[in-house]
Amino acid sequence: MRDNQPAGKYYSKDFMKKLCDLWDFRGSGVTNMHGSTGDIILLGQTTKQLEEVFWTLKLDMAQDMGGSGSNLRTPSACMGQSRWEYACYDTNALVYFLTKEYQDELH
Repeated sequence: MRDNQPAGKYYSKDFMKKLCDLWDFRGSGVTNMHGSTGDIILLGQTTKQLEEVFWTLKLDMAQDMGGSGSNLRTPSACMGQSRWEYACYDTNALVYFLTKEYQDELH
């Protein structure tokens, strides 16, 4: 399963701890950080645990579940202005806008 990365791929220590604790408890503990889709890939999920993982990620951790629907892949951005002083465009704002604008096509 996939968890959509935040814009610029900035994670807090608390978020990463919660994610790893969740995956140790509900999954295999094996992850692929920023796989080919850019999302966090959580490997080794059992069907029995799916609903509990979705619940925790979506409602308790306020995460948007990543997806790769037939219409549009989940968008990803470089760090842009949050890291580069002379960046010409706010890539994080663009990814946020695109995610909200095309939410139905993403899932």
